Amino acid sequence: MTKASDLFVACLEEEGVEYVFGVPGEENLDFLDSLSRSKKIRLILTRHEQGAGFMAATYGRHTGKAGVCVATLGPGATNFVTAAAYAQLGGMPMMMITGQKPIKSSKQGRFQILDVVSMMGPLTKYTHQLASADNIPSRIREAFRLGQEEKPGAVHLEFPEDIAHEQTDSTPFAKSNARRPIADEKCIKAAARRIEKAKSPILVIGAGANRTMTSRMLTQFIEKTGIPFVSTQLGKGVVDETSPKFLGCAALSAGDFVHRALGAADLIINVGHDVIEKPPFFMQKGGAEVIHINFRSAEVDPVYFPQYEVIGDIGNAIWQIKEDILPQGGWDFSKMMKAREAEVAHTAGQVDDARFPIYPQHLVAQIRKAMPANGIICLDNGVYKIWFARNYPARMANTVLLDNALATMGAGLPSAMASSMVYPDRKVMAICGDGGFMMNSQEMETAVRLGLNITVLILNDSSYGMIRWKQANMGFKDWGLTYGNPDFVKYAESYGANGHRVGSAAELPKILEKCLNTPGVNLIDCPVDYSDNDPILNKQIKELSAKV
Repeated sequence: MTKASDLFVACLEEEGVEYVFGVPGEENLDFLDSLSRSKKIRLILTRHEQGAGFMAATYGRHTGKAGVCVATLGPGATNFVTAAAYAQLGGMPMMMITGQKPIKSSKQGRFQILDVVSMMGPLTKYTHQLASADNIPSRIREAFRLGQEEKPGAVHLEFPEDIAHEQTDSTPFAKSNARRPIADEKCIKAAARRIEKAKSPILVIGAGANRTMTSRMLTQFIEKTGIPFVSTQLGKGVVDETSPKFLGCAALSAGDFVHRALGAADLIINVGHDVIEKPPFFMQKGGAEVIHINFRSAEVDPVYFPQYEVIGDIGNAIWQIKEDILPQGGWDFSKMMKAREAEVAHTAGQVDDARFPIYPQHLVAQIRKAMPANGIICLDNGVYKIWFARNYPARMANTVLLDNALATMGAGLPSAMASSMVYPDRKVMAICGDGGFMMNSQEMETAVRLGLNITVLILNDSSYGMIRWKQANMGFKDWGLTYGNPDFVKYAESYGANGHRVGSAAELPKILEKCLNTPGVNLIDCPVDYSDNDPILNKQIKELSAKV
């Protein structure tokens, strides 16, 4: 016979779990004791459950394996809610484990007890209370299966205190050997013929394309056909954005240069589209036709109703189309390329602006110079996200971790921490607004304790800058969105990290280089000038792109 909590850990080991992130509580102590004896799984103790959830989700995004996090009942479980939504909307496999009071006999009334399973229902692909030790292997296998299959997302298991203490003769289930179904041959041929007939086809690479092998197949497809591509924010880096065929990232909803390129197409090949993202384009009756290539059929929307669908493994579908298609000499990409040239020229005129506080376009250019091709930037949520999406060429998949699904503040630092754990030999930088950084800044202690090598760049404007930008755009007075900050250099040093402050544009590249090449946790306090956000993003870009 085996103790249920020992069996639970054995099942996690069978799934290949490397880390459990979290803040255990009284109701997890059997599980914690069992975990302490594991030779394969390491507990990563964090300072807040939300940080643990963000780390687990990012681990899942990088590896395709569900990241695992643990919390106690009640307030511990409720602190997982934002991370659950982050993983669910973002397509990141993550498994949450929460404790609960004994369900067979409890002497504490309703103290701390919430219906966590019902709470997690709308936020997860699967949620279940374990009511019998014998069912642990099947429920864990099912949770991992659902969490990791397309579209990946969050799953949850509640592990009550008395169940964790039971004895059982059950044993772990082995993972099945499964492969994703491939697209139907007739659909492949129909897509290839339609692309051949097009006058000006274009590729749009979205969130679902950010999977194993898809990058290689799409790159080969573009090299063979010469068809240009744009990316969504969650599709950045699937294909190297320094490619001459790259036409830009859909960072704004409309009225950008990239939308002019899309408007010049008569056929859009939409790869990995996810309605969670802001639409990179809006379909209209009589407009460009759309080929939907994805693991799942299209979720039809008033602005999205594709005429062709290729359903199955994306990488395999692209490979099949590439093998079948004949590039056409009559394809015309000139209008698309003209739009891209106009965007590049517009950006080039701003990157050398060496004002202080730092100009966002200059900042993005300096970080791109400092980061190697495989370096990972992890963006929190703020107005700077638009500048990085538009102006930072991603060289590889999952090197720009940008949340355009839940778009939550507070995820930047934990995301960088998990990235550094998955890829300890790569340069990793968290890029946070001062508002987002302070929402989970306590995880600086966790990063220092774990001995991680990360750079934390804080863009300091002492306000909630994204909302101020929207406030200005809507014609409201500037009110209610400013605050004070701690001395971030001293704050970093109090955790045992290295603190730096940028005092001029000339200092920025030197500080970036020093931090990226100094082991440990390095924080940079960088004042930023957002005064041109409204005139450039809301007016200038729209006016210039309309003239292309």
